[in-house]
Amino acid sequence: MSTSPIYDKLKALGITLPPVAVPAAAYVPFVQTGKLVFLSGHIAKKDGKPWVGQLGKNMNAEEGKAAARAIAIDLMGTLHAAVGDLGKVKRIVKLMSLVNSTGDFTEQHLVTNGASELFADVFGAAGSHARSAFGVAQIPMGACVEIELIAEVD
Repeated sequence: MSTSPIYDKLKALGITLPPVAVPAAAYVPFVQTGKLVFLSGHIAKKDGKPWVGQLGKNMNAEEGKAAARAIAIDLMGTLHAAVGDLGKVKRIVKLMSLVNSTGDFTEQHLVTNGASELFADVFGAAGSHARSAFGVAQIPMGACVEIELIAEVD
């Protein structure tokens, strides 16, 4: 692993990057075009299995925020595999977050903060990004949250 300050931050936060997950359907985990890397959606996992739940029904915003943070760690693992060194990341450009939630749950933005705050903690100003956070009726495998990412690299 690189000696980039990014890895020092991850170590200080007690984060070990996971390997790239095997896609569950007909897609690839990432695609790079020019200086942009597009990461496919990653679902929340707990103990290596889909983190199943619905916000507003059997999960609250704090639990959802923890799930989004866990996804951010998985996304960084995939980004590391895509570019070989997180020190090459010039900017986290955009996140799109899908939150499995009831029709009356309105805190998707707070759930997604779990990922957004971790990217800012790890990448500093380069971790600030544009984003969308949607409430959806269901996510594959019943997962509570799914997030995709676009990053710019050197």
